[in-house]
Amino acid sequence: MSASLKGSNSSKFQVSEFILMGLPGIHSWQHWLSLPLAILYLSAIGANILILVTICQDPALQQPMYSFLGILSVVDMGLATTIMPKILAIFWFDAKVISLPECFAQIYAIHCFVGMESGIFLCMAFDRYIAICHPLRYPSIVTKALILRATVLMVLRNSLFSLPVPVLAAQRNYCSRNEIEHCLCSNLGVTSLACDGRRPNSICQLVLAWLGMGSDLGLIILSYILILRSVLKLNSAEAASKALSTCSSHLILILFFYTVVVVISVIHLAETKVPLVPVLLNVLHNIIPPSLNPMVYALRTKELRAGFQKVFCLSLEKKTRHQRPSP
Repeated sequence: MSASLKGSNSSKFQVSEFILMGLPGIHSWQHWLSLPLAILYLSAIGANILILVTICQDPALQQPMYSFLGILSVVDMGLATTIMPKILAIFWFDAKVISLPECFAQIYAIHCFVGMESGIFLCMAFDRYIAICHPLRYPSIVTKALILRATVLMVLRNSLFSLPVPVLAAQRNYCSRNEIEHCLCSNLGVTSLACDGRRPNSICQLVLAWLGMGSDLGLIILSYILILRSVLKLNSAEAASKALSTCSSHLILILFFYTVVVVISVIHLAETKVPLVPVLLNVLHNIIPPSLNPMVYALRTKELRAGFQKVFCLSLEKKTRHQRPSP
């Protein structure tokens, strides 16, 4: 009788907030990681703003490839800002409490931005495919209108695809525990606290990931197979090398992005006994790409480096003009 009453009371009780405990196993010294994470976040915001300013100000960069890079920069800043302020608040001010609506909103934003990043990588792969395999038709196919339509499509697709994940998570019954061994609201971390199981959420997340990022990756691989086949037909080794060099930055970022996604998925499925590993990988996957993307493009793209020099020279000229005494 008392047992059934206790079960009835626990089923009616609903937690009103979650507590983000931070990185599991290292709570006592996790604040020391705040400095490198803060540097990564500031470098991500600064570098992506610099790329946006450079692309807007340099007429030589008014090309589809750089338009997609500018959109990627906006997505990167959104992804980093979704998680980093809260993580730093946990490490610096012990602000571990997060309301249920805020937590579900963060789950939605993370899935949305990660999906959009994958979609922009697909758009960039399509851009390189047309540029290398159909160079004469490139100006008529990859137009500003196409870039706008592709961007709107990616925003709508990921806004809708990401919606079921937090909606299903919000419908779970959180009746006892509210401490999340994480420093951000991940779908699997949150739903592991549910008293009525998380199987529907896990299946939904897996299906949506395969439909979204899985299809993106498949089409990206297909694009590069066609690019490689076209390049191998070129008679000049120099022309082949030049064609592939325009894809190198994109390939580096794609390999890093999808490799980490696959590793995180495998670790979650394997249910590793070291919870710090998937949590740390999850955090780094959301902050390293936003800081890595602009650096890779800046180091490997001559036109972008030239654009940076023009922006810096222009700002120096304006500064010296202001400092000159008026006659």
